Amino acid sequence: MDNFEKLDVSLLDGNFFKKIGKEWMLITAGDENGFNTMTASWGGIGVLWNRNVAFTFIRKSRYTYEFADKADCYTLSFFGGGFMKELAYCGKHSGRTVDKIKETGLTPIIDGGSVYFGQAELVLVCKKLYKQPITADGFVDKAFVDNFYADDDWHEMFVGEIVDVLVKKP
Repeated sequence: MDNFEKLDVSLLDGNFFKKIGKEWMLITAGDENGFNTMTASWGGIGVLWNRNVAFTFIRKSRYTYEFADKADCYTLSFFGGGFMKELAYCGKHSGRTVDKIKETGLTPIIDGGSVYFGQAELVLVCKKLYKQPITADGFVDKAFVDNFYADDDWHEMFVGEIVDVLVKKP
């Protein structure tokens, strides 16, 4: 954590449409006994239940899901558009079959019950508050079911309170 400083969550600023949708993020869950990370380009930041939250979506088939399901916390690591090759690798390969850390050269930082990456510019540490499966019957526009879930590989939504904001020291 030496390369990071804590920022009050009320000072968090930025275009999260760009950060998540264009630059991507790594969702990481686990601890010193084991963790996995995956790339995501879906999610959001906002206020829910009078808490500052991040919401993410993980398919139950993903290895990271097993860790996120069990963990109390997960992290979202943002790289500011850098490391796109490494993030693409983490999105296309499963931690069940490859060592993503070895293959990408990313540096995990294990900090209490959470894991994030030394190369990140911004890290949100989220305490899991809620999880809910995405289901076909919830869609008003059924075209989304065919477009994103034709293979029946559904996401689960995780809502986490942002308990720490870490920014890379200049």
